[in-house]
Amino acid sequence: MLKFIFGVMFIFFMFFYKNIFWLMQNLLFMFSFIFMLKISFNYYFCSISYYFGMDMMSYSLILLSLWICSLMLMASEKVYKFNNYKNLFLFMILFLLLMLIFTFSSMSMFMFYLFFESSLIPTLFLILGWGYQPERLQAGIYLLFYTLLASLPLLIGIFYIESEMKTMSIYLLSYKFMCNYNFLYLCLVFAFLVKMPMFLVHLWLPKAHVEAPISGSMILAGVLLKLGGYGLLRVFSMLQILGMKLNFFWISISLVGGVLVSLICLFQMDLKSLIAYSSVVHMSIVLSGMLTMSYWGLNGSYILMIAHGLCSSGLFCLANISYEQMMSRSMLINKGMLNLMPSLSMWWFLLCSSNMAAPPTLNLLGEISLLNSIVSWSWLSMIMLCLISFFSAAYTLYLFSYSQHGKIYSGINYMFFNFNREYLLLILHWLPLNLLIMKSNFCILWI
Repeated sequence: MLKFIFGVMFIFFMFFYKNIFWLMQNLLFMFSFIFMLKISFNYYFCSISYYFGMDMMSYSLILLSLWICSLMLMASEKVYKFNNYKNLFLFMILFLLLMLIFTFSSMSMFMFYLFFESSLIPTLFLILGWGYQPERLQAGIYLLFYTLLASLPLLIGIFYIESEMKTMSIYLLSYKFMCNYNFLYLCLVFAFLVKMPMFLVHLWLPKAHVEAPISGSMILAGVLLKLGGYGLLRVFSMLQILGMKLNFFWISISLVGGVLVSLICLFQMDLKSLIAYSSVVHMSIVLSGMLTMSYWGLNGSYILMIAHGLCSSGLFCLANISYEQMMSRSMLINKGMLNLMPSLSMWWFLLCSSNMAAPPTLNLLGEISLLNSIVSWSWLSMIMLCLISFFSAAYTLYLFSYSQHGKIYSGINYMFFNFNREYLLLILHWLPLNLLIMKSNFCILWI
């Protein structure tokens, strides 16, 4: 594990190379494939040291981080070409990747917290430095204060665990159940609920997505939302007994919130805003399934996190391609794209169908597991789940049909063309999403 981390850090010393952008992109893809092929599929902790280690839960999310960061560079070619701070932009992406790898491979609770918070810094700089509109300042403040304020109790909780248990090792704490500390439960869980984000504390996410550049949106949807889910999966191995008692509160909020946010999606006229709100709906199902504490729920939530990372990132790429051609994200202006960019319409269809959990995508496997776990937890949840499923299909079809069909905007007076880079980018999102279902034990947690 340390060899791999040193390999990623080595890239930092290559900033003197002339065509650094292409070099970075190719090196990150190479690291992704090396990491994919060289790892032994051990379901317990492997490559373990005092500070860093990895199990299957960490492995898949590190691989997702590498893959999404490689695709971020591919998607950001225009940002890189027409910007003065090119090396700073590359540094931010690499620094963010390094923080994510450290977070997912941390063996100590305190180091996990440290890198968990450090990943905010490059994300904030990406939004503030390369965002499109003046509102990006407000979005950055929302992102910072929502996540930082919610994380302070987590730090207190970690220090309390250290004083009681005399260790902060995740591996050693995995089977030590803490029964009677309701305040500790709230401290440890709340930071991750905000990061997911759960309904009622989700307002930072649509703002951050809409104001972020394409690289910021991709990493936010692809990996940073998964930090919350990963943290909950680690923490609930210690809070199982309290979780059985108190989780119903968060599940209820998530299910009701999923329906309400689905309705909000139907009112959106901004492409990125609609995709951002759809992420909140997906995360509400993930959160509900995870908090049922059943084996189906834990596996389903993990599978859907991986699937959502690829699918949502691909949809943001499509929205960005439309924005680069039309110079607007408004759905009123981005109408009738089927006539102008028919080959791109196929990718809209494929990724929208993935968003609706159509077979054979990984989303389908995750949603089946989650529906199974939530319904087995309570029959009453069927009402909310039916509404979420219906409205999810409704807003996805609304997104596809409104953007691809209808009258073309009369202000268009030039021809459209797409680059091979854009098609390759979409293929590299869609292929893993549909091929991973053939190796679904890759995403199953052996708890």
